[in-house]
Amino acid sequence: MRESDLLCRVRRRRVKTTDSRHRFPRYPNLIKGMVISRLNQVWLSDITYIRIRTGFVYPASILDAFSRKVIGYAVSTNLDTAMTLEALRMEIARRRPDPGIIHYSDQGVQYASGDYVDELKSHGFEISMARAGNPSENIMMESFFKTLKYEEVYLCEYETFEDVVTRLPYFIDEVYNQKRLHSALGYRLPNEFEEALFNQEDNEIPRQTLLTLSVLS
Repeated sequence: MRESDLLCRVRRRRVKTTDSRHRFPRYPNLIKGMVISRLNQVWLSDITYIRIRTGFVYPASILDAFSRKVIGYAVSTNLDTAMTLEALRMEIARRRPDPGIIHYSDQGVQYASGDYVDELKSHGFEISMARAGNPSENIMMESFFKTLKYEEVYLCEYETFEDVVTRLPYFIDEVYNQKRLHSALGYRLPNEFEEALFNQEDNEIPRQTLLTLSVLS
């Protein structure tokens, strides 16, 4: 039935996760047209939603734009800065990055708030934001969230908050990062791709095999 396109597709109600009506400063888009050529050059951040039996749960994730690896995440029943800060602090603890990384997000209050921006600045991040109302400017994160929902959430039929906090880390760390091939990485795994880079002196792909990963044309 799936091959013949006979399955019923249920239209799912979309939930708005970005509230850009706030008093905090906005930051320019620093990655428009940029070619990503190394790890820890651009980190992408975003929030999505998962429908459960009692309402919605909100995962926040952070992804390295070069390796497509999810390096930070958090889950909450509230769309607040505490959740995005938890994801950010996870990635900082895992990566221990040098200053100068571009942190890219939407203009939502969770990323523009004073507490979040202060955390970014304290670690030397450059702050970059998409234009309001343009989810296509963070297409890599949108692609990850689509994969998460269609290959995990919908198949496993998440029903409770406990389902999310138990299954989500497993899918990200053991499946997506460890087992899922990416055509943009030459059909390699994010973990495998990063390992190959760490074995090189400068963490960069040789010029003849450089991946041109334009975040936005």
